Amino acid sequence: MNFSMVRYVLGRLLQVQAYLLGIPLIVSFIYREPIQYKTSFLIVIILLTVIALISNGKKPENKRMTAKDGFVIVALSWILFSFFGSLPFFISGDIPSLVDAFFETSSGFSTTGSSILTDVEALSHSMLFWRSFTHLIGGMGILVFALAVLPQMDSESVYIMKAEVPGPTFGKLVSKLSSTARILYIIYISMTVMVIILLLFGGMNLFDAVLHGFGVAGTGGFGVRNGSLASYDSAYIDYVIGIGMLVFGVNFNLYYMVLIGQAKDAFKSEEFRWYLGIIFAAISMICLNLFSTYDSVSVLFRDVFFTVSSVITTTGFSTADFGTWPLFSQMILLLLMFFGGSAGSTAGGLKISRIVLMGKIVGSEVKRIAQPNRVVSIRYDNKPLDKQIKHTVANYIVVYFILFTGLLLVIGLDTPDFLSAFSSVTATFNNIGPGLGAFGPTSSYVDLSDPSKILLSFTMLAGRLEIFPMIILFLPQTWKR
Repeated sequence: MNFSMVRYVLGRLLQVQAYLLGIPLIVSFIYREPIQYKTSFLIVIILLTVIALISNGKKPENKRMTAKDGFVIVALSWILFSFFGSLPFFISGDIPSLVDAFFETSSGFSTTGSSILTDVEALSHSMLFWRSFTHLIGGMGILVFALAVLPQMDSESVYIMKAEVPGPTFGKLVSKLSSTARILYIIYISMTVMVIILLLFGGMNLFDAVLHGFGVAGTGGFGVRNGSLASYDSAYIDYVIGIGMLVFGVNFNLYYMVLIGQAKDAFKSEEFRWYLGIIFAAISMICLNLFSTYDSVSVLFRDVFFTVSSVITTTGFSTADFGTWPLFSQMILLLLMFFGGSAGSTAGGLKISRIVLMGKIVGSEVKRIAQPNRVVSIRYDNKPLDKQIKHTVANYIVVYFILFTGLLLVIGLDTPDFLSAFSSVTATFNNIGPGLGAFGPTSSYVDLSDPSKILLSFTMLAGRLEIFPMIILFLPQTWKR
């Protein structure tokens, strides 16, 4: 492993985090908050700057990076961003436990939305801003952002982007990687601004609109009120955010195709059509299941549409307590938690493309067993499926469920019942946020023990990075030269 290059890149990334922490510092001045909040950000900014200066003091002679280096850089950067990002909460005293602060920040950067807070409104404006700002940073990716603003990192950084961008395949939009990162971020920020403007038209104040815009863009789900979006009691806001979540759950490559005049090809995407089909089917089935429990059809559709949008995009906003819904509806929501959004989106989960590909792989195996002499060809997006992708998808699913089972056994020691344990692992591993049982949309993770919180913090990061970077980080052979 190229230790010098890993050190150098991490140093530059921590300097970027120091700059980003300057934004909530400005917010603390705007709202004239007590000195403790300004100090908490300043201390971390100075600490990060010193570390960055030491790390970047000597440029590496060998700038070559391998895939292993890329995985290590990605995993370490997300852990370090979460740790240093948690320090303002801890130093200011808004979250007095460092473990709790790390859990909250890991949840923010991984766009999970799980929280240990029981009174969100007790946080200062600057802390609320930083908490939601982590969603915006983590949504498109910490390293993608760095590639967009630090074009010097373009050389051989394809390994970094491959390790961070979610999905079974990776492709550059244009020949230069830094240009690809900038295009993605321009689309991302433009869509975020659009959501914020629409929320302002709905009567939401600027501060709330900006923070909810961050949550929608990153499909994170941190709110600014204890009652989440139910506190606003606005059909307009619910539909803006509901549609916004679905929009950010789509592969961003499709938006680029629309921008360059290839809209027809974008709408032919098999994953996109399955994504819309699953959403329609889930809304229809849950509406039928809940029909007798609602007095108003419009309120029924609004609650179901919003909840399905929130769960399948792994955002975590809530307008209704789906923990009280019938078992059939809860089971559908659990399935959606595993499905997640599209590859190349800000959503978590297994990704629709993997689910579709796995279904086709299983179907082809059944046909092959039934008719051994038959040649079965798997096609995806009207193209033959590459054998390497087939093996990659199958291996990922196997590793995913092995880890899921292990996590479930460990967390089961610290939870009151199976549903709570299962949904807590599902909600954190798939970057959803709220689960069921003791960790439903009206509850928090505050009662878990510190070891469980630390484990789930790494679970959220592993889910966001699609497992392998975190596994590779902890393999002994990774650290051999």
